[in-house]
Amino acid sequence: MKKLILSFTLVFITLTMSNCDKTVPEVQSVNISSNFAAKTSNFAFDFWKKLEANESPEKNYFVSPLSLHIALGMLLNGADTETKTEIQKVLGLENQSMVEINATYKELIDNLPLVDAKVVNKIANSVWQEKTFISEKEFTDNLTKNFNARLYSEDFADPNTVNKINQWASDNTNAKIKQILDQIEPSQVMFLINALYFKGDWTKQFKKENTQKEEFIGSKTTKTVDMMNQTETFEYADLENYKILKLPYGNEKYSMSVLLPKDQSIESVIKNINTDTWQTAQNALNKTKVVVGLPKFEMEYSKKLNTILNQMGMVRAFEDNADLSKIAKPADKLKVGFVKQDTFISVDEKGTEAAAVTSIGIEVTSVPIYPEVICNKPFAFVISEKTSNTILFIGKISNL
Repeated sequence: MKKLILSFTLVFITLTMSNCDKTVPEVQSVNISSNFAAKTSNFAFDFWKKLEANESPEKNYFVSPLSLHIALGMLLNGADTETKTEIQKVLGLENQSMVEINATYKELIDNLPLVDAKVVNKIANSVWQEKTFISEKEFTDNLTKNFNARLYSEDFADPNTVNKINQWASDNTNAKIKQILDQIEPSQVMFLINALYFKGDWTKQFKKENTQKEEFIGSKTTKTVDMMNQTETFEYADLENYKILKLPYGNEKYSMSVLLPKDQSIESVIKNINTDTWQTAQNALNKTKVVVGLPKFEMEYSKKLNTILNQMGMVRAFEDNADLSKIAKPADKLKVGFVKQDTFISVDEKGTEAAAVTSIGIEVTSVPIYPEVICNKPFAFVISEKTSNTILFIGKISNL
């Protein structure tokens, strides 16, 4: 039960994080196809289950499927052949063209910020590349146009570049995530980074005077926590294996869905959740007066996602025979070194503050990038003997 409130259920908060300016009029909805929405939900639940299987039962976690989806969407623009096919399938977008895919990302990035003026949201994307590394212009143009990505060309050998990248992450998460890199490896030539920030006040806030010390009986230990309490009308459903409660933020466009298991473990509940069962749960919700107890908490989480993405079907991108030739040619020049997510969440009587940064490290493969010696202009040469270090001949070719 420990993960119930302290971690996993909050994944749904980040499914719709983005950039917000309260001076901009609200939009009523984000216009994406129902097919795309369903596929991203499938991705979220698949990601959730693989993460659950990769973490210990006692550990809390907090992740953002949307941040990961957007970061992989940027990577998809640089992939080709089997590498592209695998990433596209993992994202659930195998039947869509890149024009359609990028247009949908653009719609999300531009309009998610505007759906609720009472909720502060931010989404930011960036591409960092080594200053001597030459990438395909079409690739960077697609990211700046469709993902509103900022392009940075930096000296990766300069330790200050790590500070610049970490500062960008901090600036775009309200200083909640201050470090995503500790160093840059010599093989790394590019980073694709997505940052999400969310701050929403509960539509019906918890009164501080109702917060009491209560025991939280975890899977491993029992701990006294600050339990927030209120009795109000919310969307709620009592299902066969768990109860579900929806706590809205702001103008009720965003919400936190809390899943509380009944007789079985929370792990069993997670195992049986998919797009269909989730929709069934949403359809079962009805407004009713509910007694709510929710602990105050704050947590940070960091997870390298290579293994999880491998299990989801993204394999080739991490191998030496990856095809990221739309970032830079030839096909076997680059591979994904890592995909990592760093997150933060704080929940109190007023509301929720959450942030996520997904970083993808692109590096040269172990296939040698050979130096070129093309003698297409005047050159010199020396003929020598090795053991005596004797130079026998010296020559120069100026013209042929």
